[in-house]
Amino acid sequence: MKSPNIFFLIALLFCVSFNSFGQRHKKPQNLPRYDFKKIHFGFTLGINSLNFNINKNNNFLNNDTLLSMLSEDQKGFNLGIVSNLRLGRYTDLRFIPTLVFGERILNYSFNDQSNLPLQEKRIESTMIDFPFSLKYKSERYNNFRTYVMCGIKYSLDIASQSEIDDEGQELVKLNNHDLMIEGGFGIDFYLQYFKFSPQIKLSHGIINILAKDSTLYTETIKNLKTSSWMISFTFE
Repeated sequence: MKSPNIFFLIALLFCVSFNSFGQRHKKPQNLPRYDFKKIHFGFTLGINSLNFNINKNNNFLNNDTLLSMLSEDQKGFNLGIVSNLRLGRYTDLRFIPTLVFGERILNYSFNDQSNLPLQEKRIESTMIDFPFSLKYKSERYNNFRTYVMCGIKYSLDIASQSEIDDEGQELVKLNNHDLMIEGGFGIDFYLQYFKFSPQIKLSHGIINILAKDSTLYTETIKNLKTSSWMISFTFE
């Protein structure tokens, strides 16, 4: 079984087991009517790590110059606005437009005969994410409950250089549109005046974001897809 499948299975089992445990040992609750709101809002802050899933084409095997191409993740931060629609006792529909700042690095190594040094291509991104997700919650236990979530996200990279002239710099350019599936889990803590929720989320791109320009650095790439994780802290 692949690691993402294990991640989501553990998260789901954690939520289901907590659901049965939460039916015992009740105590006085903060914000006892909070979960009956049809719509509520909030904001979120967090850190992220952006990376690439690289799919090389046949030209890479036949290339006598390029030896390896590796993706290196970098950390960034994000902030967003939370909109939550209550669908039922255990389910919510959430829309959280988020401004994401991040960076990714592609490292290239060449054979000795090419006389080319190691190359590092940094790709900065400033993205506006538009994620829609379903949230499944456990039974509330005193002043906290667990949850799992899954959904789809459209991302617009407003720092994309896909349309600019790089003036011979041989930049690795990305398209400014991306589409991802995502899933994660977290815990809702009901405090005296608001709800605080730490969350871990994984995202996986489903479309190619490489802007082809037939340079040495991109001609061996069949497609690039986003791979990322995000730790966020939500206040609602």
